[in-house]
Amino acid sequence: MSGPEAGLIYHIAFDRDWRTAQATGAYRMSTRGRTLEDEGFIHCSSAAQVAAVGSRFYADVPGLVLLTIDPARLRSEVRYEAIPGTEERFPHVYGPLDTDAVVRVEPYRPGPTF
Repeated sequence: MSGPEAGLIYHIAFDRDWRTAQATGAYRMSTRGRTLEDEGFIHCSSAAQVAAVGSRFYADVPGLVLLTIDPARLRSEVRYEAIPGTEERFPHVYGPLDTDAVVRVEPYRPGPTF
């Protein structure tokens, strides 16, 4: 990927959790039903990974938003790590997600599971 989207990472969030983060200045949910403290990091995706993650973990879930994150604006470390059982590497944010690192928020509706 090149151009303005290059280097950006993405996180699927519940709108209510994002609104809480805006009030506190930091987002602390890792994934569906799990916090940063539970997981040790916040799960994110590349642009190419968002649809598969949405379909697999969030199909038919209402009230979602897609956070577009500029890693250069984060104070927390981002590591690209393979998921056990696969070679595919996903971005993980090791610490709170600063709300000012989120450059776009859009309503999100995942496709069907495959």
